[in-house]
Amino acid sequence: MAKRDYYEVLGISKGASESEIKKAYRKLAIQYHPDKNPDDSAAEAKFKEAAEAYEVLSNADKKQRYDQFGHAGMGGAAGGGFGGGGMNMDDIFSQFGDIFGGGGFGGFGGGGRSRGGGGGRRVFKGSNLRVRVKLNLEDIANGVEKKLRIKRQVPADGVTFKTCNTCKGSGQVYRVTNTILGQMQTSSSCPACNGLGKEIDKKPAGADAQGMVRKEDTVSVKIPAGVVDGMQLKVAGKGNAGPMDGVNGDLIVVIEEEKHPELEREGSNLHYELYISMPDAVLGTKVDVPTVGGKARISLDEGTQSGKILRLRNKGLPSLDSYGTGDLLVHVNVWTPKNLSSEQKKMFEKMRFEDEFVPVPGKSDKSFFDKVKEMFS
Repeated sequence: MAKRDYYEVLGISKGASESEIKKAYRKLAIQYHPDKNPDDSAAEAKFKEAAEAYEVLSNADKKQRYDQFGHAGMGGAAGGGFGGGGMNMDDIFSQFGDIFGGGGFGGFGGGGRSRGGGGGRRVFKGSNLRVRVKLNLEDIANGVEKKLRIKRQVPADGVTFKTCNTCKGSGQVYRVTNTILGQMQTSSSCPACNGLGKEIDKKPAGADAQGMVRKEDTVSVKIPAGVVDGMQLKVAGKGNAGPMDGVNGDLIVVIEEEKHPELEREGSNLHYELYISMPDAVLGTKVDVPTVGGKARISLDEGTQSGKILRLRNKGLPSLDSYGTGDLLVHVNVWTPKNLSSEQKKMFEKMRFEDEFVPVPGKSDKSFFDKVKEMFS
């Protein structure tokens, strides 16, 4: 069956803001959350569909590709590793467990989804943490390891737990009712421990109701070469710890690319605007142009025209998908002087009607559009 439009799934327009996209997803995620719809395959399908739509529309780069190419631009998946038929519930909660803010489920502020299904003791996952990391072009070209200082929830020193007296550690309570067909036994999550099967025995000073405290931690993150602005990298297990010996959430690292003072990025290619004087354009010259982490010397022939594009192969950025390295495209601009002396103006007046200075473009002098086509061919 064909995929539904992601904007239709979330019930929003294409012009929706980031906060509106998040609000729409949160509403659907709460409505179809597995904890509220146990053993409901239809609700689970809608929950996954909403997560897939949010995974794309909340990412600026993926949203742009989707707006331009639709589902075809996603390569048959949402692009985050769990699109289409391969949707994995653990991945959803791992990446978006913190979308519920402080509300959570099962009464645990900031906690992720309680896992364990309809039977047995629940295990709660801690919420994800998000941090922005600024990178310059050199970092992006070579890859970099960053040490990040973050504050995360962890179990307090000395906290201890004991078996829940109500459910005796099972996480479930049972009720027997008499029906016309005889006695029927039903089970539900233990209200005393929220299905965890345990409760606080000893709570150190300063700990919250689940025995957690906030501590500063240093996390080392290896960022691969070729990342792009807005990309999100996941560091598994480095988010907030889960309550009552639960599973740790993840650290989501959001890439923020710093603008280079001279180079402009376009995918894996870089662009540089080179300005040269009229004498250099007429006589030819050698100039240094900036590259990532250095300079490169290029030669300009006699009679270089404004608008000429020089391609320095493999002087761009590496592709994150290992498809090689981009190029540096140098755009030549001949600078026309504005404030000339009387003597200089007379010199140009003398040259104005000389045959060598009359424009006579030949077949080798490409138009702007030809140069653009050649650049992308």
